[in-house]
Amino acid sequence: MAVNKKATPISLQPLDELFGTSGDEQNGVCEVLLDSIHPFPNHPFKVLDDEKMKELSDSVKQYGVLVPGIVRMKSSGGYELISGHRRKRACEIAGLQKMPVIIKDLTDDESTVIMVDSNIQREELLISEKAFAYKMKYEALKRQGKRTDLTSCQLGKKLAAEEVSQNTGDSTRQILRYIHLAELIPEMLGLADEKKIPFNTAVELSYLKEEEQKILLQYMNTHSMVPSMKQAQELKQISKEQTLTYLEIDQICMNEKKEKLQVQIPAKKLKQYFPETYTKDQMEEIIFMLLASWAESEGKNES
Repeated sequence: MAVNKKATPISLQPLDELFGTSGDEQNGVCEVLLDSIHPFPNHPFKVLDDEKMKELSDSVKQYGVLVPGIVRMKSSGGYELISGHRRKRACEIAGLQKMPVIIKDLTDDESTVIMVDSNIQREELLISEKAFAYKMKYEALKRQGKRTDLTSCQLGKKLAAEEVSQNTGDSTRQILRYIHLAELIPEMLGLADEKKIPFNTAVELSYLKEEEQKILLQYMNTHSMVPSMKQAQELKQISKEQTLTYLEIDQICMNEKKEKLQVQIPAKKLKQYFPETYTKDQMEEIIFMLLASWAESEGKNES
């Protein structure tokens, strides 16, 4: 049975090991112009000008950048930022022109792994951030040749995901579920970030083809609804067998809605209010007559 790992808080020592530096080493640190630092391609973590960013920029203004960023040289000139996107933004807000960095000679995949590992333990990450971050690291590790003989089967995927799950609070199975969420179209993934679509439901919907997701989104907007877990599983199953259409989506969603509207009253309870000689039809006639009278008294009778 897989055991969920608790998130390990970031400390100075793990960062030193990760970046290959020590607290006493100063030769690798230099200050570079902010204008010469370019963001990491497809950086999955959002940099927001929120209250936490204000606190960080105030700290930078007062004390400077305490932990240098990590960069590598770009062939076209300047530097590519691997770790420190929030610190760079804080420097900009604080009015600084330069930022302390450590320049490393790294491959694309090595840079990706460090970028993900240095951000993944941040608090309050969005579902989309973790989805794309886990996917980027997973694919980078595969390209580096780690366990490439195993990644072609389901068992191999789980073993590869174990490496991604190191030092995170997510199990191997959860890592794979996050990775598959990257298959959602942006609008659907945004609804998951906003918690309008529950996580488990979003995972099921991520198995729909892109065009099917667009049709489903149109249906959701038209009917102001979100599929239930049961509906999502049914949609996924039909998508496996054939192309999902708007009509089929409507049938699945409306059928469950109709089922929910059905009300069943046990015969034992009804017999408390009717003579033993009354038939089912007689009982229904009395019930609907009483409901009509109630609706009229409540102003709900349209006739």
